[in-house]
This record gives sequence, structure tokens and C-alpha cells, in this order.
Amino acid sequence: MRTVLVSPVLAMPLFWLCLCHNLFPVSGLCSDDQRSLLLQLKNNLTFTFQRSTKLKSWDPSNDCCRWIGVSCDKKGHVTALDLSGESITGGIDDSSSLFSLQYLQKLNLAENDFYSVIPSAFNRLENLTYLNLSYAGFVGQIPIEISQMTRLVTLDLSCFPNFRLKLENPDLRKLVQNISSIRQLYLDGVNISVAGHEWSSVLMSMHDLQEVRMAHCILSGPLDPFLSRHESLSVIVLDENNLSSAVPETFANFKFLTILSLSECKLTGTFPQKIFNIGTLLVVDVSWNDHLQGFFPDFPLGSLHTLIVSGTNFSGAFPRSIGNMRNLSHLDFSYCQFNGTIPNSLSNLTELTFLVLSYNNFTGQIPSFNMANKLTVLDLSYNGLSGSIPSSYFEGLNNLVSIDLLFNSISGSIPSSLFTLPHLQTIVLSYNRFGQLDEFTSVSSSKLTTLDLSSNNLSGPFPTSIYQLSGLSVLELSSNKLNGTMQLNKLAKFRNLTTLDLSYNNLSVEANFTNADASYFPSITELRLVSCNLKSFPGFLRNHSEMVFLDLSDNHIQGIVPNWIWKLNLAELYISHNLLTHSEGPLRNFSTYLGILDLHDNELHGQISYIPTYAEYLDFSRNTFRGSIPDSLCNALFLSLIDLSDNNISGTIPSCLFETGGSLEVLNLRKNSLMGPAVPGKISGDCSLRTLDLHQNKFDGKIPKSLSNCTSLRVLDLGQNKITDVFPCLLKNISTLQVLVLRENNLYGHIGCPNTNATWPVLQILDLAINNFSGKLPQSFFTRWQATMSHENQSAYMCGTGTDFWPWNDFWSTLVLEAMEDLVLATY
Repeated sequence: MRTVLVSPVLAMPLFWLCLCHNLFPVSGLCSDDQRSLLLQLKNNLTFTFQRSTKLKSWDPSNDCCRWIGVSCDKKGHVTALDLSGESITGGIDDSSSLFSLQYLQKLNLAENDFYSVIPSAFNRLENLTYLNLSYAGFVGQIPIEISQMTRLVTLDLSCFPNFRLKLENPDLRKLVQNISSIRQLYLDGVNISVAGHEWSSVLMSMHDLQEVRMAHCILSGPLDPFLSRHESLSVIVLDENNLSSAVPETFANFKFLTILSLSECKLTGTFPQKIFNIGTLLVVDVSWNDHLQGFFPDFPLGSLHTLIVSGTNFSGAFPRSIGNMRNLSHLDFSYCQFNGTIPNSLSNLTELTFLVLSYNNFTGQIPSFNMANKLTVLDLSYNGLSGSIPSSYFEGLNNLVSIDLLFNSISGSIPSSLFTLPHLQTIVLSYNRFGQLDEFTSVSSSKLTTLDLSSNNLSGPFPTSIYQLSGLSVLELSSNKLNGTMQLNKLAKFRNLTTLDLSYNNLSVEANFTNADASYFPSITELRLVSCNLKSFPGFLRNHSEMVFLDLSDNHIQGIVPNWIWKLNLAELYISHNLLTHSEGPLRNFSTYLGILDLHDNELHGQISYIPTYAEYLDFSRNTFRGSIPDSLCNALFLSLIDLSDNNISGTIPSCLFETGGSLEVLNLRKNSLMGPAVPGKISGDCSLRTLDLHQNKFDGKIPKSLSNCTSLRVLDLGQNKITDVFPCLLKNISTLQVLVLRENNLYGHIGCPNTNATWPVLQILDLAINNFSGKLPQSFFTRWQATMSHENQSAYMCGTGTDFWPWNDFWSTLVLEAMEDLVLATY
């Protein structure tokens, strides 16, 4: 699970949008010709939405130099124009009056919706020093005329990759060869597609260049170590390019570097430690470079405020000298290989707002953050932290918005002070060892929306303090030791509650309350009440057609599945392990979007008459369904698993199930009364099957040759049928096979495949018992199967009459069945 984070570097275009507006001073009285050109421009513009504030202020009766977005010099000439974010779709082409504003020095058309090529007339604006066309919807080739704007100091042509601009003719070199004064060059998202030595040499030829942004430009590496000779460079942003190289040691020679961002660049080697000693450095982001290693030095006093190394192989102990970086506000070490304890020196970082250390190997107690009172995000999830949290731990962290301690080993009580923080919205403490939730009061103004305390050791009755958190949208308390009776209607008026999970406790949940209407749980879409001692379906759900996920498994619900269940707009429904006997109506009125339907381990009878079109996972096993397999099964285009085992299904398997190939990975029809060929028709060449279990039916005929198309098959069980064939050497090239059960059929001939040395190298279970095989099976035959050589695998082999190998008995039967169950579940 990858955490999606927004680097401060990504906010730079917005920074320039704001900055450019502040750079446009208003002075002078607008001349008539300038007013006329502006009004003509306004009248020709078209928009996606209603015009925003800027153009509404363009009133002909007022001085145009005081219109929003317009700035003038003392003579009333328009020198700066900001039309960013106006939803403009058209009206600016080569004939536009815009290009007659000859005194323009700064032009900002960013964040519009042109969806057209960049007009070539920009070269008519000879005095332009600042041009921002970023994220304005322009597409296609950047015109050569841009390169003729020799006074440009700042050029921003950044775009979204799905609306990509490109540099082919002119290429990058031709674009900038005449712009000798360029200092800020922003080309994020532009298709440049040149090798490292080419784009690097272009940058080195731009002697005044201070800032370069070329993220997601399809650049290739390597990074040129001679770039460091460009001493004036202060900003380098090359995210999401295929640089495939190490970061040169010479990058530590940059004297004025403030931002270095090389995220998702396929960097290799070890990141140079000396770069962290650059005194001007503000931002370092080398995240999501899987093969980049790194170690932190002893940090000196520095100006660094953002340090992101997530998704790399940075390792070692957490640097205790991090406390010297007093300006640090954004720290992300997630998905790395750090270990040891988290130092208390983090508390010295009084500017810290964002701290993410998840998915590492940190141990010990959580350090104090009492001085880091600006902290908004604290994520220490997926580590090995232990100990308890003092009751006063969260006091003073009044800006905290989110805390995530998921998957640690923290014990003791959950401090009540956590719930009194005024801005806290998310608490995730699941998969720890907390034993108690301290009662809390005075939380009427709480902004908490998510509370996840699942998979802990909370005991006692349902915590009554939670009833005060009426703003919750997510409440998860599953897999604890809560007991007693819980009245669900006490949460019914939580108007924002979308997700509720009380599963796997010792609770008896009273969910059938009288006079329930649509005002009860008005926003609920996901409800999990597994093993909550329910005796009937919660009646209030009939008023909630917007329900998406419902899990009522492992309860004591008896009798009828009501019709209103099928009328809910469910995508997933789990009602297994109950005492259900039949449906109020036929099993065909399913939700259009039902993808997962789990009915296993009930007493349901009747016919399965229809399979949902969008079904992905269907488990009807261990019931008493009868009749044939419906042909509608073949219309389920996304079906990956169907389990009809342990029923009374008869007839044949629809041939279309195998002929269409596609997504089907698990087919389990064991213990039914099906007959005919085990695999009717021909199996598609794109077979995705991993498990095919047809055990204990009445199938006959041969093992089809087309089964060899299922090259990902792990489990094949054709046992206890009437199949007449020889040893299945036709399957010898399925290298993934782990279970092969052919017992109690009419198989004959010699066991083994002549002239084959690598049949089924990972096979763990082989059952050939009660067949008509002949001859002797030498023990050397088994040495070909590598799985038998591993002490980690339980392997069992059973051969039939005429061999000299182990006899079948209860011990082997139990071993095979248990091992099979583990392997089959692994494929689900």
C-alpha cells in the first residue's frame, strides 16, 4: 500500500501564479487604445463556465488599469495581464488583439481550457519577459516563434501529461538557443524525449539559468556530473523521468541549490551524503526510487524544510542530529529500511507539520513530540513500536489533524487527551495491543471523522464515550474483546456515518429496532456485523438502497433471505455461516453491480437460476442447491472465482465457461452430481485457471489436451470420477502445478512421462490411488520434484495398485486434505 503524498515542490506552479499577480503594480491611467484592445480581447473570449471575478471587473466606464488582472506603467500602457484560471476555451489565436498589446512585459494565461495549439503570434510581444502558459490545455508542437522572444526571463509551458505539449521541431536546443536571458524554465509534462547528454548540454549552455523544472518529460539518463558547473542553478526538478543513473557526487558542489527533486527517476547507487551539507538547501525529494540507497550524515544546522526519501532503500538508524534541522517542516521516510529507535530529538523540530515514518523497522517507544506543536500529520504505521502512550502525550498538539499508528505493538490505554484535540479528524490505531479506551468528555465540538481501533485487545462493554462523536463517518472496532449487549440504534442518528464495523467481538448487537426509517444511518454504505450474534436481518437496511457493502456472516440468522436484500444497490454481500434455508424470491433479482456474493455454509435449497452480470466472486458452497449450472454463468465477463462445491448440482458444465477464457481463476465444483466430460469443449488459449476442483462427481471421458493451455494451474483435482485415460503427461509443461489428485478413476498404464526431466518442479501433493496403473515406480522419480526437497513444504504422494509406494491411510488422507485446503485458499 503506497501512501500518496503531495510534495511541496509540486505546489511551485501555483506559487508562481500567485507571485506573478503580486508583481503586477497598478499605476497610471489607461490609454484609449489599450482599453479598446482589452475590451476587444474580452468580447472574443469563450468560456467553459461563467466568467469569474477578473473579467467581471472589466467595466468600460472604469480605468482599465484598475481592472483585476491588468497592470500599467505610468503612461497608461498595459504592461502585465493575468487571465489565469478564467476557464477560457477560445478567442486567443494569431488574430487576437492580445498580440497588439506591444508594451506587455508579463503575461499569465495559466490554468485555462484552450485545448488547442499555442498561437505562433507570441513573438509579436517583443517586450515580454514573463510568459506563463502552464496547464492551460495547450497541445501539440510548441511553435518556433517562442524561441524568438529574446527578452524572456521566465518561461512556463508546463502541462498535464494527458494534454501533452511536445518539442520536436523546434527541439529543446532550438527552443532556448536565442533566449539567452532565461532564468526560470518550466517544462513539466512536455514531451522532450532526448538523451541525458543532450538535454544536459542544453541546460549547461544557458548561462543565466537559475531554475529548471522538467518533470515527466520522458527524459533519459544518465545525470551529467558536469551539470554542477552550472553554479547559478538553485532549483532542479526532474521527477518521473527515466534517468536510470546514480546521483553524481559533484551535485554537492552546487553553491545556491535550494530545491533538488528527483522523485520516480529510477535512480541507482548511493545518494551522496555531502548534498545534505549544502547550506542553502530547502527541499530534497528522491522518493520512489526503488534501487537508490542512502544513509544520513550528522546533520549540521541548516535551512532544510522538506526531506522526502520514501520508497527508497535508505537505511540505518534514524539520525539523532535531525534535531539540528530547526526549519524542517515536512519529513517523509516511509517505505524505507530504517531501524532502531526514533530519537527524542524530533521534539526539537518546532516547525514540523508533516511526519511520516511508516513501513520501516523502527522499534522502542514513541518519542515525545510535545514541542512540535505545529504537527498536523503523524504516521508511524507498519513498524515495531511498543510500550504504552502516557496520558499526557498528546497535550499541546492542538494542530494535529491525522494520527496513524497502524500495525505496531503498542499497549496500555488509549489516552483520552487524544479525543480533545480541536482539529483532529483521523485516528487509526488498529493492529496494536491497546487494552483499554479511557473514557473522555467535552468533545461536543470534535471534528473527528475516522476512528479505527480494530484488531486490538479492547475489552469490556461498548465504550459509551464513542456516542459523543456524532460527526464520525468511519467507525471500526472489529477484532477486539468487547462484550455485552450493544444497542445499534444509539449510533443511528450519526448523520455522516458511512462505514461501521463491529465484527469479531463478543458483542450481542441489537440491530432490529422498531420504528426505524430512512433517518436511521442516513449515509451508511458499508456495514460489517460479522459474528455479532444477530438472529435476523437488520430491518432498517430496507430503507437504504445506497448500501454498497454488507457483511452479516457468522451469525444466527435463520430462515428466509428477504427480497429487499436483493433490491439494495450492493456491490458485495456476505451472509455465509448462518442458518438460512431459502430466498423469499428467486435468486435472480440481484443488484446490477453485485460483484461478490458469498452464501456458503447455510442450508439454502432451490435452484440457482441466474448469475449477476458483473459478478467477480461467487461462493454458494456447502448448501443444498439443486438443478443445473445456469448458462448465465457465461455472461459474467469478470468472474474470477465460482465455488458451487458440496451441493446437489446436476447436469453438465456449460462448455462456454472454458471456451471464452478470460478472468476465471478458481472453479470449484467438488461433491456434486455433475456428469459428462470433465471439461466440455476446448479450453481457450488465454486460460487463467489456477484451481480446477471437480472432485467426487460423475465425470467421464478423457483429460482434455487443451487443459495444457492453463499454464498458471496450481491445483487440479479430478478425483473420484469415472475418467478413463493414461497418466496426464499432456500437462507436463505446467510448471506451477502444486496439487494433482486423480484418485479413484479408471486411469491405467505406466506412471511418469518418458524423456522428461522437469515435470512439475513445485508439486507438493500427488494422489493417484485406486486406479489401474501398472508397473513399479522407482523412488528416483520423486527426486525430480523440488518441493519434496524443502523442509518448509508438507508433501504427500499416493500411488495406486501395482506400485511399491506408500499405501493410502487416514494419516495421508488428513495431511493431503489439509495441505490442499491451504493451497486452494492461497489461490482465492
